[in-house]
Amino acid sequence: QVQLVESGGGLVQAGGSLRLSCVASGRTARSSTMGWFRQAPGKEREFVAIIWSSGGTYYADSVKGRFTISRDNAKNTVYLQMNSLKPEDTAVYYCASDLSRGNYYVAGSYVYWGQGTQVTVSS
Repeated sequence: QVQLVESGGGLVQAGGSLRLSCVASGRTARSSTMGWFRQAPGKEREFVAIIWSSGGTYYADSVKGRFTISRDNAKNTVYLQMNSLKPEDTAVYYCASDLSRGNYYVAGSYVYWGQGTQVTVSS
């Protein structure tokens, strides 16, 4: 069993930055592929970024060049640095772990989820 707890969300003006954190307990994060997803009101949960256990990363086109995913294995924590934020980035952000089967960009492919943290970007 893995527990994930996100933090770092908040209200920020367009062009600003936030750093989200996801702390994993129950098992070290270093052995897990970790992903970030987001869900805006009335929309489906969408892929944002992934960091594989090897350290490789990949991003959705909508955030490429603005967001950076990273991990600190000593702290069992994965981060999402978000720069140049836009109003369309407003959503609840979730971290997920244990890519079990299927495609990495599909939410249903992950086993464990955090409770989410709200990010609101004002124009």
